[in-house]
Amino acid sequence: MSNCAFSKLTGIIMVFLFVLNKMFAQETGSETFRFMFYNVENLFDIYDDKLINDNDFLPGGLMRWNKTRYDKKISSLYKTIIAAGEWNPPVVVAFYEVENSNVLKDLVYGTYLSKFEYGIVHENSPDLRGIDVCLIYRKNYVRIVKYQYWIPSQFVKNDFTTRSILYCKMIISADTLHLIVNHWPSRRGGVLAGEDLRMKIAEMIRVKVDSINKNTPAGARIIISGDFNSTPDDQEIAKLIAPGGTGESLVNLSDSLADAGFGTYRYMGTWEMLDQVIISQKLLTSEHGAYTNLTQLIIFKPDFLLRKDPVYPGFSPFSTYRGFKYQGGYSDHLPVLLDLKIR
Repeated sequence: MSNCAFSKLTGIIMVFLFVLNKMFAQETGSETFRFMFYNVENLFDIYDDKLINDNDFLPGGLMRWNKTRYDKKISSLYKTIIAAGEWNPPVVVAFYEVENSNVLKDLVYGTYLSKFEYGIVHENSPDLRGIDVCLIYRKNYVRIVKYQYWIPSQFVKNDFTTRSILYCKMIISADTLHLIVNHWPSRRGGVLAGEDLRMKIAEMIRVKVDSINKNTPAGARIIISGDFNSTPDDQEIAKLIAPGGTGESLVNLSDSLADAGFGTYRYMGTWEMLDQVIISQKLLTSEHGAYTNLTQLIIFKPDFLLRKDPVYPGFSPFSTYRGFKYQGGYSDHLPVLLDLKIR
């Protein structure tokens, strides 16, 4: 075969492989956008904020929180985010239990994450301890259209003393996505503790979701994430996902994980699926643009995030503290990851 013929054959093969690759990409989704949701267990700085009750997490406080421990916490969080993206970190990371924007700046500007150009969405919430919900996003993949913090309409801000709900409207790969980030009131004191308030928050979000769907005739892409301090079979979650004014039910991607005995938080040796991701039908049925499926939600649980439980058989999240004892771990919750694909 002449060099000319060989060159032509090579060119044909290359074109064929290119077309085949494009066809395969169109069939399977040419891009993947990873989202991460993480309760980071009391990410406080070391400085006193007179407007909140952060006294336990000061150098002279009950937890003996200091710069060495704080720096280790920031470094551990950065390493977890990098590992979750397999060196291509998630395009959006939503956090719960973050004190202020300064700790987020230390994370995204003071670590290796700085090369990925993360932006920050954060506002101080009315929570008495000052722990907020917030997110970071990669500005070369995500455009924030607007964001708001919600509280139920029955309350004025001074009477609502828990975490407000973060709503963020964003553009990803030409698609509009509505992300609602939650950290519901604790069940400390028993399962019924805070139930009424969690129900009011669930009802508020359901109304907001119905409004979003009403203004999106083709169907809205909605993700509702958070530490709900409820399990998927609790009544407040049922209230949230049940068909609303639009007649459309939501889908709890965490159901199957909980049914299989998995969880993100371990209480007295039992895993509980407190950190959940709930989505609109549009993200499952969309034939074009961003979509996901029932298998794209995973609990991120590499060995370094786990530690042998000193009391109960098996492993638990390697937390920063166990009670009042400093362990130097990551968090008492495991993060969850959701992949969106584009077709």
